[in-house]
Amino acid sequence: MRAVGYRKSLPITDPESLIDLDLPAPEPGPGDLLVKVEAISVNPVDTKVRRRAEPEPGGVKVLGWDAAGTVAAVGAEVAGFSPGDAVFYAGDLTRPGTNAQLHCVDARIVGHKPASLDWAQAAALPLTGITAWETLFDRLDTAKPVPGAAPAILIVGGAGGVGSVAIQLARQLTDLTVIATASRPDTAQWCRDLGAHHVVDHARPLAAEVAALGLGAPGLVFSTTATDAHLAGIVELIAPQGRLALIDDPERLDVALLKRKSLSLHWEFMFTRSMFGTRDIAAQGALLDEIARLVDAGRLRTTLNEHFGRIDAQNLRRAHALIESGRAKGKIVLEGFSE
Repeated sequence: MRAVGYRKSLPITDPESLIDLDLPAPEPGPGDLLVKVEAISVNPVDTKVRRRAEPEPGGVKVLGWDAAGTVAAVGAEVAGFSPGDAVFYAGDLTRPGTNAQLHCVDARIVGHKPASLDWAQAAALPLTGITAWETLFDRLDTAKPVPGAAPAILIVGGAGGVGSVAIQLARQLTDLTVIATASRPDTAQWCRDLGAHHVVDHARPLAAEVAALGLGAPGLVFSTTATDAHLAGIVELIAPQGRLALIDDPERLDVALLKRKSLSLHWEFMFTRSMFGTRDIAAQGALLDEIARLVDAGRLRTTLNEHFGRIDAQNLRRAHALIESGRAKGKIVLEGFSE
């Protein structure tokens, strides 16, 4: 089967950083689906793994943690799926990735593709959808008010892949005022189009930007990027006893800043359930089905922003380079393999 991977961790400018491969087709385990991959999207985790994780000596590593495709076969213990079903999912960080024509995935973390979306539109949603959902509803517990706080949430990095879904979920499924951050006119408009009530500039002091809105101190902050750079401002602007969630990987985070306001810190990693086989692992498949329902009801939209063409090494190198530039907006999707 056709696939894209790498033999050595290299800068994305190196032609060998991602290469076209011909690999044996995988065999599904008892709890797996074998999926014929139709479209994929690219996430920051792809670039981080490529830079940090060397394959086994003499081996190759296939990246990719977003896919939409057709079920080709089901394992003996699988219920709820049949060959021919259209599905979408984010996969498991500990298994080979989705940048391949055929891919095996635990059926419990798979959702049925939204019927109203094509393959590329659907592939944009799983990883960011799961991350945004778990952060808002499992980590930040948005249904629980923070005493005395403004009923608002600040989403730092609203135009990124996760922020783009979080804005929509917060608008559709909560009564919170949604404040997003963006630093360019096009990304600010993107956030407004997704439903943000207010957009502030994260290139300026965040506390002053939020205070100028006149809403009061929000009780919830969801930081998707540059949390270390924004932490002091977040602590200044958030209400006492507020809740802060993050998803990025700061080299250092001075959590002592949170003590004076009794702030709680929540770190979201959407691969936790699949990595540890948690008892509630099937919650990811269920929430993807709910996202599909909301999409088909017209309440959520795909966050696909750029379609980079066929799934091959050259196009994936372009996608990695754009993500590493920090200027990506929404999601980058690739679709179909060259025969």
